[in-house]
Amino acid sequence: ADLDGANLTRADFYGANLNGANLTGANLAFAGLTNANLTTATLTGANLTKANLYAATLAGAALRYAKLDGATLTGANLTNADLRFANLTGAHLTNATLTDADLKAANLTGANLYGAILTRATLTGANLTIAILDYAELANAWLAFADLTGAELNSANLEGANLTRTNLTGANLTYANLADANLDGANLTDANLAGAILPYVDLTGENLTGANLTGANLRFTTLIGAALTNANLYGADLSYADLTGANLTGGYLTNANLTGAYLTGANLTGADLTNAVLTYVIGYP
Repeated sequence: ADLDGANLTRADFYGANLNGANLTGANLAFAGLTNANLTTATLTGANLTKANLYAATLAGAALRYAKLDGATLTGANLTNADLRFANLTGAHLTNATLTDADLKAANLTGANLYGAILTRATLTGANLTIAILDYAELANAWLAFADLTGAELNSANLEGANLTRTNLTGANLTYANLADANLDGANLTDANLAGAILPYVDLTGENLTGANLTGANLRFTTLIGAALTNANLYGADLSYADLTGANLTGGYLTNANLTGAYLTGANLTGADLTNAVLTYVIGYP
């Protein structure tokens, strides 16, 4: 079907087969597209503001520059969809599938992606400020230069994700899995990483000022020159971690496990090491 530029405001396409349809620049604001089949459809620049796409199939669809602010995409299939520069502000994407989707520079401010599958998705430069990504699957996703300020990522799986220069200021990463993630140049100021999984991760020179790392798994993690001023590391596992030259001024390390850790040149001024395990520590006074 060729619906290029058509005015379909509030139209009802429940369960419609629009496979491969051309909806370039179409106005589908407030339209009903529940269970619709839009596989490989072209929706470049389309207006889908507050449209209902519940459980719709948009696999391979072209949605570049599309307006999806406030749209309902709960349970939708967006595998391999092209969402570059799309506006998804406040969109509902709970349990949506976005495997291999391209969301480069997309605006997802305040979007709800609870439990969404974003495996290998590209989110380079995307705006995910205060977005909800609790329990989301982001394994091997590309989030370089993305803004996740204040985002909720409780129990999210970010294993192998690329978070180069990602802004995670104030983000909630409680119990998140960051094993093998690339956090080069990421900003984790005031981030909540309580119970987070970060073994073997390279956090050299990272900014973790005021971060909450209570009970975090930081075994064999590289924290050379990292800023951990006033960080909360209560009960954290830092066994065999490399904290050479790290700034732990005012850090809270009560009950932390520092077995075999490297502390050469680390600044521990005012740090609380009450009941911390310091067996075989290297460089500790």
